[in-house]
Amino acid sequence: DAHAYPQTVGTPAVREAIVQWYARRRSVAGLSVENVLPTIGSKGFVALLPTLLGLGEGDTVVHPRVAYPTYEVGARVAGATPLPSDDPDDWPASTRLVWINSPGNPDGRTWSVDELARAVSRARELGAVIASDECYAELGWDGQWAETPVPSILDPRVTGESRDGVLSVYSLSKQSNLAGYRAAFVAGDAGVVAQLLAVRKHAGLMPPAPVQEAMRVALGDEQHVQRQKALYRARRAALAPALEAAGFRVDHSEAGLYLWVTRDE
Repeated sequence: DAHAYPQTVGTPAVREAIVQWYARRRSVAGLSVENVLPTIGSKGFVALLPTLLGLGEGDTVVHPRVAYPTYEVGARVAGATPLPSDDPDDWPASTRLVWINSPGNPDGRTWSVDELARAVSRARELGAVIASDECYAELGWDGQWAETPVPSILDPRVTGESRDGVLSVYSLSKQSNLAGYRAAFVAGDAGVVAQLLAVRKHAGLMPPAPVQEAMRVALGDEQHVQRQKALYRARRAALAPALEAAGFRVDHSEAGLYLWVTRDE
């Protein structure tokens, strides 16, 4: 029973749930509802962010070298130039948006606090917004990520005393199996969030009210996340040995949803 237009900014309840989730699950305290915004999934947000930021010809959008195609597509839709690069030293002066994806899709590469901090510092030198796609953050498997939570770009060890120019993007598609609900959100620099909100209102980019309520419930319940992760873990435990027995080598894949494999000829 939700016949009226939903709130683009999100209900107070879902915004507060996002704030509390970042504090509880991502070690990011001190956010307010002004720092967060629900979105219609994360893929559409990734594709539209360069346009929503007003990027165009002459602007560079940096994205991971191994990545799903939406980062590049979003840059091209806006008329900007995509640049695959994982090294901040290689980001040119024309960079206006940097995409980080940690844990990576599809290779499972995960950025450490020090690596994230270096990337944020370089983006600020360039006057660029840096956005971290963190949709797989609850899915740490091997090495230090088996015991230590994957760090967020909003972690104070990364950003220092300011969140200026920094965004974290998250989706409930993986951790809560809500891909069909298109339930996601962005958090970070309140000024950038306000800019995105102003455009999204006029573009009609508003998550339906029932989806916002489902997000609120999911963000407050951690047991279902652990059950979902157990399903993924069981699949990995079956698939990885089978691939290795067939002659494949599993690279990276210490976190995330996929196994990144190579077959040596």
